[in-house]
Amino acid sequence: MKINEAYPAENSLANRRLILVFGHSGQVATALRETGLPAGWSVRTVGRAETDIVDAEAVEKIVVSSGADLVINAAAYTAVDRAEGEPELAFAVNRDGAAHVARSCAAAGVPLIHISTDYVFDGKASGHAYREGDPINPLSAYGVSKAAGENAVRAAAPRHAIVRTSWIYGPHGQNFVRTMLRLGQARPELGIVDDQYGSPTAAADIAVALIAMAKRILVAPASGDSSLFGTFHFCGTGWTTWYGLAYEVFSLASAHGGGMPGLRPISTLDYPTPAVRPANSVLNCQRLADVYGITAPPWRTSLKDCVDKLCAEASLAAKVEEAA
Repeated sequence: MKINEAYPAENSLANRRLILVFGHSGQVATALRETGLPAGWSVRTVGRAETDIVDAEAVEKIVVSSGADLVINAAAYTAVDRAEGEPELAFAVNRDGAAHVARSCAAAGVPLIHISTDYVFDGKASGHAYREGDPINPLSAYGVSKAAGENAVRAAAPRHAIVRTSWIYGPHGQNFVRTMLRLGQARPELGIVDDQYGSPTAAADIAVALIAMAKRILVAPASGDSSLFGTFHFCGTGWTTWYGLAYEVFSLASAHGGGMPGLRPISTLDYPTPAVRPANSVLNCQRLADVYGITAPPWRTSLKDCVDKLCAEASLAAKVEEAA
């Protein structure tokens, strides 16, 4: 199925399901609250203030007390550069927190979908997109902590699906698309890295894919299908560079009256960062399509939806400010 296909109406009490999501204010958790659900389903997102995943006892308590049918772990430490200076915090959340969630799910007999990242790879693959079984070799503290989290999930929860994704963006939170639109208003020229390749992925598309996976996992007889578990890749269809993504963002914004700053392609060496990024982050998503029948839209299609929404919100805010 395409991830934007509508769910059929199902009103039976037997179809009621609760998905518990660790993470509340992040891009994926926010998108999960906003996405369409099968009839009778509900999503509950819990942030750190309610349940910190570094607290094993608190995690176990909420998994049990919520009565969740499935858990999605979208909570993560994602400050890639800052992690180089505080790796212990990244590991506390991304490895130990993931382990707490996985153990609690296993104890409660609840399946788990865990979100991971392209940063578990070193980006040195040439001529092909990374497959799930390719060797991992993270280059950054963040990537190492997420790889450790994957291993913790595999060790603790037999019924798990790890979903690696890449270059997440959306109308909420901190991400490249929103940063470009902000910087484009403040600077006449921007130098953008043009030798790192990846697949931009809309948080909204991830949310729809996760719900589609949850539906397959929870609906009998698929609930006993072991092929539904393991490691999968999901990202926007197609690939580009950060420069290519920036150019597309401003091209789309220009249709709403936004300006086009001067864009200058630069190399990774011209923009040093504390954390090393993989040069090739492109993921092969064929396994998810084969097992679940899920494919993502072309990345440009989803990007347009996001930029249109952000520009509409900015226009409305400007009108409100003028009227005040």
